[in-house]
Amino acid sequence: MSNTKSKKSPSPAAADFGVRAYLEQSKELLTSMILVLPLFVLYQVGVLATDGVRNGVDFMTSAMWAVSGGDRLVYLGVNAAILVAFCIGIVVVRRRGGSFEPRIFPFVLVEATIYASLFGGVVLQLMSALGLGSLLASGASGAAEYGVIQKIVLSLGAGIYEELVFRLIGMGGIFLFLKRFASDMPRWISALIAVVLSSLVFSAIHHIGALGDPFTLGVFLFRFFAGALLALIYWTRGFAVVVYTHAIYDIIVMLGR
Repeated sequence: MSNTKSKKSPSPAAADFGVRAYLEQSKELLTSMILVLPLFVLYQVGVLATDGVRNGVDFMTSAMWAVSGGDRLVYLGVNAAILVAFCIGIVVVRRRGGSFEPRIFPFVLVEATIYASLFGGVVLQLMSALGLGSLLASGASGAAEYGVIQKIVLSLGAGIYEELVFRLIGMGGIFLFLKRFASDMPRWISALIAVVLSSLVFSAIHHIGALGDPFTLGVFLFRFFAGALLALIYWTRGFAVVVYTHAIYDIIVMLGR
């Protein structure tokens, strides 16, 4: 009998981790959900700490806050239950063959930070190239009365829920609908329609309601092109990257005011 001790071979995920593996794994939806979880937790804690300050399209937190009747302990319990259920779901999926490489997370943050730092400039340059320079305007101006913590909470909520509603559900839903009921339409046209429609709604929603910005064509078009660029990031790089890109960009803009 040999005295040589066999070494445990590394898992496929660990052995194959590299640029190509990172690009593929970070785009996978389940992995994206896991990567976004820390941001979700920070946002919920922020909502609790700021007495309910939250993103306008945050349908989940609004419902939970209403159900809890403003009671912080009840609200915290509801969020804890959702977090536990989410973690259980991840474990179940992983045991059925899914995989997750933790080393992806810092690279996602770096990638998203790069996109966020370039984001506003790219949108402005795009509008200028299309001859819309005279209409150029920055984003929302309605958050100036908020404190630093509140601005960060709003930014995190925008990253999570606006990408969930307008990109994952909105853009993805329109694309799947067109594939199902307009199957003869080329795939790229279906994608283009999904991007345009979801970006129009994304921009318009910021002008609706008591807290909405006053409508100007420049602000509307800026957000439309911003939505289209976020859609491109979502389509090519996945949900987690676009969520962190959106959140980090909003933090940069809101804290820079």
